[in-house]
Amino acid sequence: MRYWLMKSEPSDCSIDDLAALPGQTVAWYGVRNYQARNFMRDQMKVGDGVLFYHSNCKEPGIAAIARVSSAAYPDATQFKRSSRYFDPRATPEQPRWFNVDVQLVKKIALITIAELRRHPELSRMRTLQTGNRLSITPLDPAEWEFITRELARE
Repeated sequence: MRYWLMKSEPSDCSIDDLAALPGQTVAWYGVRNYQARNFMRDQMKVGDGVLFYHSNCKEPGIAAIARVSSAAYPDATQFKRSSRYFDPRATPEQPRWFNVDVQLVKKIALITIAELRRHPELSRMRTLQTGNRLSITPLDPAEWEFITRELARE
């Protein structure tokens, strides 16, 4: 089992949006970074733990615990001309972009980025490193344990 931090802009899909969806599940669409795509396509497995992180908002931070609920499959938005995620080089026979489904496990009180930075146990966490802008980053099991056991509150 692996652990991931996955960023979503609340204006696109907030934790409340996810909670309101059927099965409390969403396709993690629109990722257009090769490294993040490769994490989903090549490394994520059903059951992996996910920290659902609100980004690009007034108060960024972890808003929920979730899990990967599907294997990777082609991101349908790459084929839709009307989508902002359309990729003219992608074809159904040779898709370029993939997503997984993510399912809510539990909503928690927001753990802000400032709160994350206060804990030396998280000093190596990729999301906290200067210049890191990846929307998906792997978590060390010790980081997952510390956050889910010590910081996550309902």
